[in-house]
Amino acid sequence: MEALAVSQNESVLAAQELSLTARRAGKIIAEGHDAITLSLGQVTELIENVTGLEGHLRQFLDVIETVGGISEELGAIARQTRLLGVNAAIEAARGGEATQGFAVVADEIRRLAGQAGESAASVGDKLGQLDRDARQLIGGVEANITRGHDVGAHIDTLRISMAEIASLVTQFGDRSDTIVTCTDEADGDVAALRQGLSLFSRSSAESTTRVETARGQLEGLEGMANAMLNTAAHGGHVTRNSRYIALAEEGAAEVMTLVETALQQQQLDVDALFDTAYRPLPGSDPTQYDNGFTAFADQYVRPLLDRRTAQDAAIVGCCLIDMNGYLPTHISARSQPQRPGQPRWNMENARNRQIFMDSQTRRALDGEGDFFLFTYRQDLGEGRYRALRSVFVPLVFRERRWGLYEVGYLI
Repeated sequence: MEALAVSQNESVLAAQELSLTARRAGKIIAEGHDAITLSLGQVTELIENVTGLEGHLRQFLDVIETVGGISEELGAIARQTRLLGVNAAIEAARGGEATQGFAVVADEIRRLAGQAGESAASVGDKLGQLDRDARQLIGGVEANITRGHDVGAHIDTLRISMAEIASLVTQFGDRSDTIVTCTDEADGDVAALRQGLSLFSRSSAESTTRVETARGQLEGLEGMANAMLNTAAHGGHVTRNSRYIALAEEGAAEVMTLVETALQQQQLDVDALFDTAYRPLPGSDPTQYDNGFTAFADQYVRPLLDRRTAQDAAIVGCCLIDMNGYLPTHISARSQPQRPGQPRWNMENARNRQIFMDSQTRRALDGEGDFFLFTYRQDLGEGRYRALRSVFVPLVFRERRWGLYEVGYLI
């Protein structure tokens, strides 16, 4: 919840920054849209002016052509005038002194006609050059007009794009506000959930305390009930339990005789019998252990346990338990090889070489008496238990307490 609260706070801050960024982007886009719209309008006017310039240039070409025509007419007139001047000079020469003054006028007319012709020719050249320059300019203007039309189309597309961008930014701003609202609501929900979990945590802790208290009281009650049961079993009255008490005492006596004989014949030494250096078997699940007494127990004690278990259908099993809760062997049905990856099966069918300890077993191991009769829950693993009644008989070898002989049977 702490991590979730931190992440939620970061989400709220991010959403607020997103909303602020959206508003800033909207403002920038709006300003940019206005500036671009103004610029596009000016570009459009420029294109229209360039487009109108083509008409004026073509009118100018028409004027040049007209002036060129006039210039050619003037040149023709000048040439004709020059011819007339030549003819007049010839006629004046024929008239002698009487036409001498006319000859002078004719020469002057011919000279002026020559100058006029030269001027008309010069004007024609200039007009031709001007016409070529104008036509070249018109060609450039036409190319620019074509580009202008293309730019105009792009400008229209740009206007549409800018409008769409402005619309998207507006939508982005709206969505950002929605995100901020949602994150604020989520922040409130997270706070409520956090408060609820805190209350649940406190309630759970209180419940755990009460459960532990109840567990302790239940164990105390169980201990009291077992003390009463054990006391009643020692009262001398014959009950259903009397048969199993007798079978347990007989079995314990047979085990002690078997072990004492093995010690005397040096089939087993005391150090191996009381070995507590339990060595875990690799890969076992639940963990199994080996010690110095295990091999002997499997070979000689297990057949005894099988035979004793078969004495009564209610007997679940007979076994040995040392002072630390270690079972060096068990009946054959509970001493099968473990199956890899099946701890639940192993817990029920490979109980040998494991260590089990509960309050009643501990009480029997530490207690003084010829036997103990208790009711207890047999641990089957994974939170599974089975109610049994067991007779525990102390095992003593070489005047040293080794552990217990147990007969477990169904109630």
